[in-house]
Order: sequence, then structure tokens, then C-alpha cells
Amino acid sequence: MNPANWQHRLLEKSKSAREAYSSQQLDFEFTGEALEAAYGYCDRLTSIHSKSFHLASAMLPPEKRKATRALYAFCRTSDDIIDNPIRFNENAAEDWRARALVGAPLANDPVSLAWLHARKSFDIPVGYAHQLIDGVAADLTKQRYLNFDELAEYCYGVASTVGLMSMCIVGYRDEEAVPHAIKLGVALQLINILRDISEDYRMGRVYLPQDEMRSFNVSELHIRDGINDENWRAFMKFQIERVHQLYNESWRGVNYLHPSGRMAIAAALLFYKGILNKIEQNNYDVFSQRAALSGWGKIKMIPRIWFENSFQTAQSFNVTSK
Repeated sequence: MNPANWQHRLLEKSKSAREAYSSQQLDFEFTGEALEAAYGYCDRLTSIHSKSFHLASAMLPPEKRKATRALYAFCRTSDDIIDNPIRFNENAAEDWRARALVGAPLANDPVSLAWLHARKSFDIPVGYAHQLIDGVAADLTKQRYLNFDELAEYCYGVASTVGLMSMCIVGYRDEEAVPHAIKLGVALQLINILRDISEDYRMGRVYLPQDEMRSFNVSELHIRDGINDENWRAFMKFQIERVHQLYNESWRGVNYLHPSGRMAIAAALLFYKGILNKIEQNNYDVFSQRAALSGWGKIKMIPRIWFENSFQTAQSFNVTSK
């Protein structure tokens, strides 16, 4: 299947998510004190688990910043429920779906409370959230991917959906933003996958196209034993070149976002690209060292982010969100 077809399929998934659950009513009453405490919890959770996301979202206006961190908390909790073998049981994903997406949140569930308020405030299609839970729950039944088409669909579920929900919070110009958000989500999740190959393998998962591994004479022994030979480097170079292509093709999607959110999104994207650059600098060795940017490394990028973003904020237009 060629790239145009997988992209078309993911666009159809996005369309179905926006059309699903359209009759759901969000009539829950929010109280100021409880709501602020819930948002505060999401803020702290984000700062602990993703300093990059916390730093990038700090560039948003206050209400969008809070909503974006509530989104992160929802995504993080969804992922943790699946990955935590102590807390996990057969019905954990569906129990969380019911708590987070259906009806009123429990008084002791700050993530669900803040996330419900954010969804209501920014009219975020709940279908995207359902697709995200489906995506992370796929880890329970699928640990290998035959080809890139299968992997792209997984990336849509766990990452493109996050970009589409973020886009609703940030605000966007028109529907041309959607395919860019989908493609960029795939690219960013691929960066996660390449960075975390060893960690995922220890959990029994290999998020790499099996057919491409065979074509480069790479096997899971490379991952198990940390073999960074010529075959592995050629394989990784091929994977990274594809990510660069997807990243560059989708970067122009920043133009479709509300000016108040462009710098935050640009920051997040450049932080991720920095991870990809680190992998290349490490000669594709993802076994003995984890590719990561230091806090100072991220801060040093901010002037560049501002410079690149300044060309895009010059354009003004009406946007579809608040």
C-alpha cells in the first residue's frame, strides 16, 4: 500500500471520530475550587512526566495552557493504565473509558474533571479520545507490526489523535490543518519509537515494520544484544529519513494554527526533532544511550523557535476555535 493510501485511511478515521458521539451532552456543573485543584493536579503531573511538553505549553495563553495540560494528563493516565502490570486488569481500559469519557467524573478523579471541562470549553470531539484509548489498548493484543501501514495506523491512535485534540484547543484556520496534524502525529510517534526501541523490547514490544527489518537483514537479536552494526545503521538511517520527510511535509501545518499557539506547537516539534538529531549524532546507537535533550538544550532553542515562528504570525485570519 502506498503512502497516499495510508494517509487517506487515517483521514477517514479522523472524519469518523468527529462524527461519532455527536449527541453526547456535557451538562456537568463545574465548581471553581474543585476545578482549579483538578487543573493544578494536571499541571503537576505534566511537569513531572514531560518537561518538554510542560515547557512548550507554557507558551500558550493561560486557558489554552491549562486545557493542553489536562489533555496531557488524560493521555498519560490512559497509557499508564495499560502499561502498569500491577494496576492492570482485563477491564481496565473500559473502566477508564467510562470514567473519563462517559457521564460525570468522580469527585476524587481530578484528571477526568479537568479533561471534561477542557473538552467542553474547546468543543473537542470525544471520538478522538475514544480512538486514543483504543490505540493505547492495542498494546494488550498486538506487539509486532508487519509493515509500515500497520504501524502508521497505530501511530494515529496514540499520537495523531493527540495532535487533533491539541489543534482544537490551540485553534486552527480550516480543515486543511487536519491532514498535517495526522501526518505530524505519525512522525512524532515514530521518533518516540526509535528512541525507545530497547525499553519497548524489554516490555515485549517491537514497534518496527517487520518486512523492513528483513529487507535490511536486521532481527530482534540486534535489539536484544544491542548490536549496532552496518545493517542496523542502514536500517535506522532509512527509518529516520522517512521521519524527516513526514516531519518536513507536515511542518507547514503550523501555518494553519491560531497565532497564539504557533510558538508552543513549534517548540514541541523542534524539541522532538532534537531527539531525532541526537540519535543521528549517536551513530544510531539507541541501545547504550537514550537520545534526549537537556533542559538547557531546550531553552537554547527558544530564540530559534521565536525567529521561525515570527514569519508565520504575520499572517492573520479567522479561526475555528475560541
